[in-house]
Amino acid sequence: MLTRSRQIIVRFMSPFLLPGVDSMQPAGEYRVDQDEELIELTSRLAWRRTGAFLHLPAIGPHVSTRQMVPINPADLDAALEKDRPST
Repeated sequence: MLTRSRQIIVRFMSPFLLPGVDSMQPAGEYRVDQDEELIELTSRLAWRRTGAFLHLPAIGPHVSTRQMVPINPADLDAALEKDRPST
């Protein structure tokens, strides 16, 4: 089975909390490393996320230490959805 890793940037407009992260995190942009595996469908190829790591703290110029925290991709999706303004 083929696997790949991708880096994405997510933006939170409000402070947020994710399962597995010890404290409330401030609003800002965060780097996420996602691991994915290839799913071979009959008519096309697709990738399924199998894991993710959130880089703490938020991206900024005055950061001297960083931490990578394993997170559930579904928890990240839910937190981002909750953070979106309702229209």
